[in-house]
Amino acid sequence: MDLTAMPYWAVGVGILGLLFAFYFARSVLSQNPGNERMQEISRAIQEGAMAFLNREYSALIPIVLIIFIVLWWSKAWPTAVSFLVGSFFSAVAGYIGMFVTTRANSRTTQAARTSLNKALGVAFHGGAVMGLSVASLGLLGVTILYLIFKNIDVITSFAFGASVVALFARVGGGIYTKAADVGADLVGKVEAGIPEDDPRNPATIADNVGDNVGDTAGMGADLFESYAASAIAAMLVGFTAYQSVNQGLPGVVMPLLLGAAGLLAAIIACFFVRTGKDANPQQALNLGLWGTNILTAIAAYGIVHWVLPASITVRGITNEVIVLTPNRVFVAILAGLSVNVLIGLITEYYTSHSYAPTRAIAKASHTGAATNIITGLSVGLKSTALPVIVICLAVYISFSMAGIFGIAIAAMGMLSTAGMIVAIDSFGPVADNAGGIAEMARLEPNVRKTTDKLDSVGNTTAAVAKGFAIGSAALTALALFNAYAELAQLDTINILISRTIIGLFLGAAVPFLFSAFCLEAVGNAAAEMIKEVRRQFHEIPGIMEGTGKPDYRKCVDISTGAALRQMIVPGLLAVLMPLIVGFGLGKHAMGGYLVGGTISGLLLAIFMANSGGAWDNAKKFIEADERDGKGSTAHEASVIGDTVGDPFKDTAGPSLNALIKVMGTISLLIAPLIR
Repeated sequence: MDLTAMPYWAVGVGILGLLFAFYFARSVLSQNPGNERMQEISRAIQEGAMAFLNREYSALIPIVLIIFIVLWWSKAWPTAVSFLVGSFFSAVAGYIGMFVTTRANSRTTQAARTSLNKALGVAFHGGAVMGLSVASLGLLGVTILYLIFKNIDVITSFAFGASVVALFARVGGGIYTKAADVGADLVGKVEAGIPEDDPRNPATIADNVGDNVGDTAGMGADLFESYAASAIAAMLVGFTAYQSVNQGLPGVVMPLLLGAAGLLAAIIACFFVRTGKDANPQQALNLGLWGTNILTAIAAYGIVHWVLPASITVRGITNEVIVLTPNRVFVAILAGLSVNVLIGLITEYYTSHSYAPTRAIAKASHTGAATNIITGLSVGLKSTALPVIVICLAVYISFSMAGIFGIAIAAMGMLSTAGMIVAIDSFGPVADNAGGIAEMARLEPNVRKTTDKLDSVGNTTAAVAKGFAIGSAALTALALFNAYAELAQLDTINILISRTIIGLFLGAAVPFLFSAFCLEAVGNAAAEMIKEVRRQFHEIPGIMEGTGKPDYRKCVDISTGAALRQMIVPGLLAVLMPLIVGFGLGKHAMGGYLVGGTISGLLLAIFMANSGGAWDNAKKFIEADERDGKGSTAHEASVIGDTVGDPFKDTAGPSLNALIKVMGTISLLIAPLIR
C-alpha cells in the first residue's frame, strides 16, 4: 500500500466536490427567476451583498498583506504563502456561495408558485453550492500545500489565513445583518405597525442582504476555518503518534482521507433532500444530514482499517501507555460524529417553538417585554449545560480510545460533514429572501405560505448549524491546543505558576470584552439605521401610502459603512491578545490563555446563540397564534425580545467561534518562537 499516493485521492475528491458545486449552480441558475418585479428585488439584494463583500475584502487586503510580510520576515516564505492561500481560498468560497445564493432567492419564490418540493430543491441546491465549495476548497488547500511543502508545521499558517478572514467575515457580516434587522423591526414593525418585508420599509433590502452576508458568507468562512484548522491539527498530532510507522504517514494521511469521505458523503446525501406535496421540508433536510453522518461513519470504518497499522503502542503526554488500533481510532471518530447529532438535537430542543423552552418565552410575552427577556436569558443559560456534557463525553471517549490523536481525529470526524452543514445553513437565507421577495412583489398569498414553511425550517436549520459551529469550534480548539502543546514542548499546565493563572484569567475575560464590542457595534450601527428609516418615513411623500419609493440604497450604505468601521476593534483584540500573552508572558501563560478563552468562549457562544434563537422562534410562535397574532401586546413584547436576541445569535455568538479558533491558530505559529 503506497501511502504517499493517498493525498492525491483527497485532491481528486476535492475537485469532484467543486464539479458538483458547479453542477448545482447551473441547476439553480437555469430556473425561472420570476417576473420583472421579482428580478428587480433580487438584483438589489445581489448588488448589496456583493458590494458589501467587495468592500469587506478590500478592507482586509492591507491587514492580510501586513501579516504576509511579517510571516515572510519572521518565519519563511512557505509559511507566508500558506497564509495567503488560506486567506484567498476562504474569500473565494464566500464569493462562490454569495453569487449563487443571491440568485437562488427569486428562483425559489417562482418555484414556490409551482410546488413546495420544487422550491425546496432550488433553495437547497443554492445552499449546497456554498457547502460543497467550503469543504472542497478546504480539503484542496490543506492537501495541495502538504504535497508541495511536505511539512505540516509550514502549512499551519493556512489555517491562520482562514481564521483572519473568518473572524472579520463573522464580525462584519454580523454587524451588517443585525443593524439592518433591528432598524427594520423597531421602526417598521413596532412603530409603524407594517408587516415584515413590507416594501414601504426602507431597511427591507438591507435586511435581506444581511441574511446572506451573515449566514452564507459568515458561516461559510467560519466552518472553512474550522475544517482547515481541524485537518492540520489532526495531521500534526497524527504525525507524532505514528512517527515510528512509515515516517508518520498513516497519521498524516488519515485526516485527509476522512475529509474526503465526508465530502463524498455530503455529495451523495444532497440527492436525498426532496419532499412530497404535503410533507415536512425539515424531514427532507434531516435525511440529508443523517445520510451524510451515516455514510461518513461507514467510510471511516473502511479507511482506518485500510490506512492504519493493526496495533501500535505510544506514550501519552503524561507518559501513559496508549495502544492505538484501527477500531479504537474509529470509536474516536464516532464520538466526533455523535457530537454532530446530539448538539443538533439539543439546540433544536432549546430553540424550536415545538418544545417547552421557547413556548415558555412566548407565554412570558403576555406580561410584557421584561418578562420575555428574563425568560429568554434563563433559557439561554440553561442550554449551556447539555452541550458541555456532550463535548466532555466526546473528549473522554476519544481520549480514552486514542489519546491526543483521538481528540484531534474526533474533531476532524465532526468537521468532515461540513459540506452538508453549510448547505442546510445557507438554505435558510435563500428561503428567507424568497419570502421577502414574495411579500415585496405582492404575489398571491399561497406563495408566501409556501415560502414561510421553508423559512420556518430555515430558522431551525440555522440554529442547528450554529450549534454545530460552536461544537466544532470547541473540538477544533482542543485539537489546536494539543498541537500547540506539542510544538511548544509543553508537557503540562501548572496552575500554581502565577503566569499560568494570569493567562487563564486573561483568556476567560477576552470573550466577554470581545462580545461587548460586537454588541456595542450593533447598537451603534442600528441607531444610524433607525434614524434613517424614521427620516424616510417622515420626509418621503407617499411612502406609507405606497405611492412613494423608499431609498433602499441609503440603508444598504449605512449598514455596509457601519459594519466595516465597527469590525476593526474586536478584530484587532482577537489577533493581538494572543501575541501579547505569548511573547510577553511565555508558553505556560499562552497555554492558560487558550484554556480560559476556549471554556469561556464556548459557554458564552452557546448561551447567546440559543437564547437568540429561542427569542426569534417565540416571536414566530405568537405570530402564528390565532388568538394573539401580529399586532397583539404579546407580539410587541416578543418583537422587542427578538430584537435583543438578534445580535446575540447572529453577531456576538457566532463571532466567538472565530475568536477561539484565532487564538489556537496563532498559538501554532508562535509556539516554536516561545518554547
